[in-house]
Amino acid sequence: MKKAFRLISFLEGISYLLLLFVAVPIKYFGENETYVKMLGMPHGLLFVAYVILAIMLKYELEWESKTFWSVLIASIIPFGTFYIDRKYLRN
Repeated sequence: MKKAFRLISFLEGISYLLLLFVAVPIKYFGENETYVKMLGMPHGLLFVAYVILAIMLKYELEWESKTFWSVLIASIIPFGTFYIDRKYLRN
């Protein structure tokens, strides 16, 4: 389960960065919504998978509430999922 969460976490982080720093600027400065539409759905699915797996791991790894909420909040902060991987998941 932890290995799957690490993979989803990495992919979610990459999709979020691509969405924020590539697709959104192209949408507003290049007036082209194509990339937002292409990246939006996969990112949304990865985000939902991240949250579901985080809930499952909370019980498996017996995370405290503070740790669990840190993991969830990190998913909405750019580069947050990479920090969580380094702090809580590598070992």
